Amino acid sequence: MELKVSDLACARGGIPVLTGVSFGLASGQALLLRGPNGIGKTTLLRTLAGLQPALAGEISLDREAFAYAAHADGLKATLTVAENLWFWARIYGTRDIAPALAAFNLEDLSERQAHNLSAGQKRRLGLARLLVTGRRIWALDEPTVSLDAASVGLFAQAVKAHCASGGAALIATHIDLGFEAEVLDLTPFRATADSARAFDDGFSEAFL
Repeated sequence: MELKVSDLACARGGIPVLTGVSFGLASGQALLLRGPNGIGKTTLLRTLAGLQPALAGEISLDREAFAYAAHADGLKATLTVAENLWFWARIYGTRDIAPALAAFNLEDLSERQAHNLSAGQKRRLGLARLLVTGRRIWALDEPTVSLDAASVGLFAQAVKAHCASGGAALIATHIDLGFEAEVLDLTPFRATADSARAFDDGFSEAFL
């Protein structure tokens, strides 16, 4: 099992939003996080990524295997497409950016500075970084924002190839990505006033 979550509770802005979350993610598996806006998909991913502490529960995870991609593309505006990828490749100790350029159709843009890219092109470049990390678990927060249908297809192919090679993907998304995946609806784990009081006696129902 690449990732195992047991009875996890997490908060946003100090307010509990999810409690009792349990699931596993195995090698070769893609798992889609679903639920209405504000349910806590981003909060869950940030907690798994170690960017904020959990309120309770256990996370079994090799941090060195985890790559998290959030809403921001994380690009250096004055560097070219290729230079951005080489920057991350050096950080993660990989030596080849050609597969990443090809996977997201960026070869013809490789010498263009990031600030001259369209929103969709920036998103493709941001996602291409995943391929140079060499990490087995991809945790992605609404990765298809700004992508056209063709680019969503490129992303889907990249995820399928990653899982086929033994990787795993945890993806918060509202759209159909066009490939088979398990679905975890977070709605049943929404924090209630009663469950939140277990973490904070001063909790107010006004925040639910």
